[in-house]
Amino acid sequence: MHRANGADRADRVHRASPADPVPEPAAAPAKPSRLEPVLLAVTASALVAGGVLWLLGETTAADLCWALGTLAAVGPAVGWVLVALRHGQAGVDLIAVLALGGTLAVGEYLAGALIGLMLATGRTLEAAARRRASHDLRALLAHAPRTARRRTGTGVRPVPLAEVAVDDLLVVGAGEVVPVDGQVVDTTAVLDESVLTGEAVPVARAPGQAVRSGVVNAGGAFELRATATERDSTYAEIVRLARQAGAQSAPVVRLADRYAAWFLPLSVAVAGLAWLLSGSAVRAVAVLVVATPCPLLLAAPVAIVSGLSRASRLGVVVRDGGALELLGRARTLLLDKTGTLTGGRPRVLDVTAAPGFKPAEVLRLAATVDQYSPHVLAHAIVDAARERGLEPSVATDVSEEAGRGAYGVVEGRRMSVGRLEPGTPVPGWARAAENRALLDGAAVAWLTVDGAPVGAVLLRDPLRHDAPRTLRRLRTAGIGRIVMLTGDRPEPAREIAAVLGLDGVRAELTPADKVAAVRAERERAVTVMVGDGVNDAPALAAADVGVAMGARGSTASSEAADVVLTTDRVDRLADATAIAVRARRIAVQSALGGMLLSLAAMGVAAVGLLPPAAGALLQEGIDVVVILNALRALRVDRAARPALEPATEALIHRFAAEHDDLQDVLQAVRDAAARLSSTAAADGTGAQALESVREVHRLLTERLLPHEYAEEHQLYPALEATLGGPEATATMSRAHAEIERLARRVATHLSLADAQGAPVPEQLEDLRACLYGLHTVLRLHFTQEEENYFSLAP
Repeated sequence: MHRANGADRADRVHRASPADPVPEPAAAPAKPSRLEPVLLAVTASALVAGGVLWLLGETTAADLCWALGTLAAVGPAVGWVLVALRHGQAGVDLIAVLALGGTLAVGEYLAGALIGLMLATGRTLEAAARRRASHDLRALLAHAPRTARRRTGTGVRPVPLAEVAVDDLLVVGAGEVVPVDGQVVDTTAVLDESVLTGEAVPVARAPGQAVRSGVVNAGGAFELRATATERDSTYAEIVRLARQAGAQSAPVVRLADRYAAWFLPLSVAVAGLAWLLSGSAVRAVAVLVVATPCPLLLAAPVAIVSGLSRASRLGVVVRDGGALELLGRARTLLLDKTGTLTGGRPRVLDVTAAPGFKPAEVLRLAATVDQYSPHVLAHAIVDAARERGLEPSVATDVSEEAGRGAYGVVEGRRMSVGRLEPGTPVPGWARAAENRALLDGAAVAWLTVDGAPVGAVLLRDPLRHDAPRTLRRLRTAGIGRIVMLTGDRPEPAREIAAVLGLDGVRAELTPADKVAAVRAERERAVTVMVGDGVNDAPALAAADVGVAMGARGSTASSEAADVVLTTDRVDRLADATAIAVRARRIAVQSALGGMLLSLAAMGVAAVGLLPPAAGALLQEGIDVVVILNALRALRVDRAARPALEPATEALIHRFAAEHDDLQDVLQAVRDAAARLSSTAAADGTGAQALESVREVHRLLTERLLPHEYAEEHQLYPALEATLGGPEATATMSRAHAEIERLARRVATHLSLADAQGAPVPEQLEDLRACLYGLHTVLRLHFTQEEENYFSLAP
């Protein structure tokens, strides 16, 4: 059995469905119980009051107080045992009930009061963990439309969503949510389908194409022919899947109860044997008193709650101790792609310019037109321009056509950014850009001037810099199988899977497909599912442990999850897993160590050398030892996350910013190599391309090489203490040497060309190889630094 909060999750997901309201399941705990803290206060007060009276010589009154404290604990303990028995479990609380009853039967009231206090303390700790409760799935309710606009013979009239029938003609306005599944009727619809697929890039749906409910109209108004009712549409199905997945999840067996499964019959057997051989019921009670599994009632919850506290300091909210225990036992990890392994937002991958234009100029002009557009790709282009110090100028007569792009007049010339108009001639450089976009799985935004394409901006949702380090740490923590589940196309999914070394990838999955994949993996091992979108909510609910990227993910995914990462960093998942593994290991150490001490005390009590009251005090000493050990879970594990000095963190941020600034240098190196190839083919000498190579040499000398030198002599020495010595940066230092060697080789070629008046064909071939090699080494080097070093800083 795998989930303590399955019924609760089923309840909260179920209530989120506007189309299917039913009463809450009887077994689902509607609110966290307040009994535990009250019981703790009563038992503690009774124990203290009895102690004061005993010191004053009022032994009868002291026994009365202790007896009342014992009786106060008996009722709740019996209730907890009955609940466990109804679920087919004879848990840790049964030993406590037997011990409490035994102390009352033989008049050992102090021992009973001590056991009652221990029981109340353990239960209060567990209740504190459970009170990290979730709210209702408000996002699903908020996102789901309540009405639709139906076109009739007399106009457009709002109607309740439940009244929409198949073949109704609906109007979907800009920014509205598509109410039901249907087909586009009149014009191309531009849709944000990220709520279903996770992909942030809007897609165009031509007339006649199918559209699913729940997606957002990111363009102009369009007409939709309904092909399904509200109840049969995609969005309602997602809500039902989430509810069913949660309802079918089994509860977690507490760590304490698993050990109690063998400790309970052993304790009863020893107590019964002591009574049988000695004829003394007091000996049997003494055995039960020292057998009271306080290491299970206290130490295991203390370690788990300490782990919860430690995780929360890092921005990881774990709903309860059962989820943390399961995370510590997980062996399979399933990951969504967009927003989880990638940033969830497109970024500029490359800029290609036509002859006569420079990539920086193309990016600046594209940003000038796009700065007025709300399109997600337009935001990416404007952000990239500003990151590279290219401030957009002013555009006039700006307009935008849904599905086509933005238009405007810049510096007296008519420009557009977006798709090419049908019939536009595509020159050779543009075909090369199209091919690269296809190979890289990128979107293309074309810049045209007076109707002719002059540049292409390639955009792609990039891999998170902290993703590779995160997956390596997860494997170290015990995760043996990592698989990507995504609604995206297979090509970009396979590319990311290859880069990260995943064990499998499944693409073009619907929410139902994801749920099926999660259930299949759960048959083999404890499974964790990580996602961020509404489409991931059913899969998160179906997993043993659902983890939501809560910083920018949907509230629906957060509410369906057991673990929520509140910061937009996937490496917090590795932190949470390391904390869970460590907390569970400490809990097991504390529980087993305490039980071994209890077993030794049981042997002493069985031969009559340890009366019940003394046994209770001895058990208190054992408790102190195991609880102190359990509190180690609060300490920071420095091995899991290297500590950064503030000065080192500042250096990381500085060089990360310089990487952004140097993207135009990398682009210039690649463009110079490409121009060298094209002009050499044209005139046989490559003389026309030498100017671009000289510009590259200037950029290398003035900007890139000083950056690499500063990294080598400032950043890398600062990282040695964090990474464990200079060997950790040796590979990167070797890359610096190769970059400098290639840069010197380029300079030598330029000197030879100047001396000879023109480069010879053999020289052109080597120069071209140097430039392509330099571009490749730089891209790999930058990526390695960003993944291995820059990802260390928050």
